[in-house]
Formats: sequence, C-alpha cells, structure tokens
Amino acid sequence: MKKYISEFVGTFALTFFACGVASVIGCSTPGGIIATSLSFGLVIVAMAYSIGNISGCHINPAVTIATYIDKRIDKKDCIAYIISQILGALAGSLILALCLGSFKTLGANAYGGMLPNDTKVTIPIALIIETILTFFFVMVILTVTKKKEHSTIAGLIIGLTLVLIHLIGIPFTGTSVNPARSLAPALLQGKEALKQVWVFILAPILGSILAALFYKKVLKEEEKETILEKITPKAKSKRK
Repeated sequence: MKKYISEFVGTFALTFFACGVASVIGCSTPGGIIATSLSFGLVIVAMAYSIGNISGCHINPAVTIATYIDKRIDKKDCIAYIISQILGALAGSLILALCLGSFKTLGANAYGGMLPNDTKVTIPIALIIETILTFFFVMVILTVTKKKEHSTIAGLIIGLTLVLIHLIGIPFTGTSVNPARSLAPALLQGKEALKQVWVFILAPILGSILAALFYKKVLKEEEKETILEKITPKAKSKRK
C-alpha cells in the first residue's frame, strides 16, 4: 500500500506543480516553454529522491507498463500503480482548478492549432511525436535505473531528460509522454481536450512498449556464464 500511496502523491505533485506552471505562466513564449519544461523535470527530480526508494517513482503509466514488460514488477502492481497514478493526477488537477478558480486551462495536451503557439499539428504528427518522445524517455529510465552505479544520480538524469523532451515537444503537443498527466486535465477541461486525449494515451503507451522491447533486445546486458562455469558445474554452483 505504501507503494501505491507514493505513486498517488508523486503524480499529484507532477500534475499540480508542473501543469500548474504551464497554466499560470503559459507556453506561448520562449520563457514560458523553458519554465514549464524545467517544472516537469524538477518535479521528477524531487519525487525521485523522495519516493523513489518506496515505489520506484514511476508516476507515469507509460513507465509502469515498460517496467512490467521488463518483469521488474508483477501484474498486480502494474494495475495498482496505474490506478494510483490516474487518481493522483485527477486530485492534482482538481486542486489546481480550485486554486485557479477555473476548469478551462489546466495544462491539457492538444494538437491542431489548439495550443497558444497555434502550431498546426495533425493527428499523425502528434502520434509520431508523442511516440518518439516517450520512447526515448522510457529508454533512458529503463537503462539508468538498472545500473547500481547510477543509483545516486538516476533521478537527476531522468529529470533532465524530461526537461529536454518538453523543450522540443511543447510547441507541438504540449508534451505528454504520460497518459495520467494528460487524462486528468482533459477530463476536467472537457470539450476539445477530452476529444483529443486518446492521442496522448495511445502514443505514450506505444512508445513505452517499443522502448521496453528495444531495451530488452538491444540494450539490456545479459548475465553470461564464464568459461570456467561452462565447463565446471561446481564453479557455477558456487556463484549461485
């Protein structure tokens, strides 16, 4: 239960603080894009060093799905994590709306001229962008969290990666790479945001699956038997 509560709190923080910055400052200027990008990355860093030792600090269904594919968590935790993340994001968006006094602008993702910068992004382009961004984000997470030597700086690396992803993604879609972060504000904003949210659920999931498969087939370092272990069963048993 501690893991699920941690995921709820972490996703609440991501939605309230990061989407809050996007809502208050806006993303129509270079300064707004930089501020919003930094806010998402900084929340990840803060949560990674706060709840990372409890739940792993997924706070993103795409990350949870990838870790499930890599067999780092079981099916029960996968489902419970995702539910906790969605509920946390909804709570964060709701509190943000109450603070802002409006449900109109809560940092929902969009395409096709719905963003302040009026970038005319089509559905296929939005799907491609979000899939690519999620792929690289999840790939970095899977790689950096697997190596013990990276344990002290993993949160920082992941946070900086998310900043980079937002810097390029915000002008196109507002950057999702996180179905929970996209679903929550869309549900409260309604209208066009709710009509478009399927893109920001489907693409991150697809990107996470591709990243997990790429990691398993290409990047993952398999533990190999030494020559001595191959020819000497006793040496192999000692290793175990």
